[in-house]
Order: sequence, then C-alpha cells, then structure tokens
Amino acid sequence: MKYVSRILTIVFSIFLTTSVSADEVSPTDVPGATTVNTAEAKALFDEGVYFVDVRKDSDWEAGRVPDAIHIELKKVFSDETLTAEVEKDAKVVIYCNGEKCLRSSQAAAKAVEWGFSNVYYYRDGFPAWKAAGNPVE
Repeated sequence: MKYVSRILTIVFSIFLTTSVSADEVSPTDVPGATTVNTAEAKALFDEGVYFVDVRKDSDWEAGRVPDAIHIELKKVFSDETLTAEVEKDAKVVIYCNGEKCLRSSQAAAKAVEWGFSNVYYYRDGFPAWKAAGNPVE
C-alpha cells in the first residue's frame, strides 16, 4: 500500500506540474526589445527585415514565414549561431508559436543580452501570422 501511495503521489505531482506549465503565457514585453503585433511584423517583413524562427524542428517543417532563419532555441540558439546569420545592429524579428510559447521571449531576451540592438519580439507568432493571411512556406 505504501508503494501504491508513493506512485500516486508522483503521478499527481507530474499532473499538477504539467497543468501549471500548460497555462503559462509569454510576457507581453521583453526589456530591450520592441514588441510588435502582426501588422507591424508584416511591415517589417515587407521592409526585408530578418525573421528568426526559434520553434522546434517539426513546427518549422510544418510551415514558416518565408525566408525566415531557423535557429531552434533549445538545441542551436546561441550568440554564435545568431551572429552568423544576423549582424548585431540589424533589425531582427524573433517569433515562435504565439502567446502560449515562451521561446520567442526567451530568445529575444538573450539576443538583447548578447548586444543585438534592434530586436523585435513578435509575441503572437506564426499562428497569428498565418491566420492574417500573410505568406507562408
């Protein structure tokens, strides 16, 4: 019985942890970065600004902003990988899967920390981009 009780406690703890993290939302702002909505992101896209997609590989393969640079946050994203693609003073839009995805806020914060001076945090991300009828590939 003690064993069953211990197992149930572990399972319940995992369930609570999963439920709490599933409710997390990304911050509305990232210090040092400019938060942009979908219309502003599209204007930056039309201007030829770099877009960096920090989503996992399977999300990237399912669709993305055209010509976006894929630097998966948890496996590849670093000062070196970002600098290899984007100059530190260039405008760069960082996005992921919307407000329930924390990757773009984390990546934007890191980019600012590394000295990137024109970071745009696209909190609404790819789902909003696609829903607005913007181009995808």
